[in-house]
Amino acid sequence: MSISSKADAATDFDRWIATAFAELGPFTALAVLVEIAGPRVAPLNSTFLNVIGDEIDWGGITLLFAGTGRPWDGAAFFPELAEGGPLDNPTARARLRLLEQRLDDDRLVLNEGHFFDKWGRRMKIEEV
Repeated sequence: MSISSKADAATDFDRWIATAFAELGPFTALAVLVEIAGPRVAPLNSTFLNVIGDEIDWGGITLLFAGTGRPWDGAAFFPELAEGGPLDNPTARARLRLLEQRLDDDRLVLNEGHFFDKWGRRMKIEEV
């Protein structure tokens, strides 16, 4: 596949992760998987991952998330940095818990991150 056709085939997620890494360098991404049923959006699982290069793509992310064993409809990513790069694990877990609490109170918090459907296309939650 040529470089231009590879870029054309890239998902919104692929373009975002490459840009985020170029701008931030290595970072931690808090990730939340959600179920979407009509107007209802419900968080399912959450995790964090350290992004130390731009090699990951949407296909790799979906393989990683397949390990949850649950179907999901979307994923939101929230980049976080410590001084000099990714967060340490205890800090990442603490920030993830705070994010989960905020999402329990208000699903629109998903819009503060980078929210994608299961095909890697950018999404936004609308208030109803």
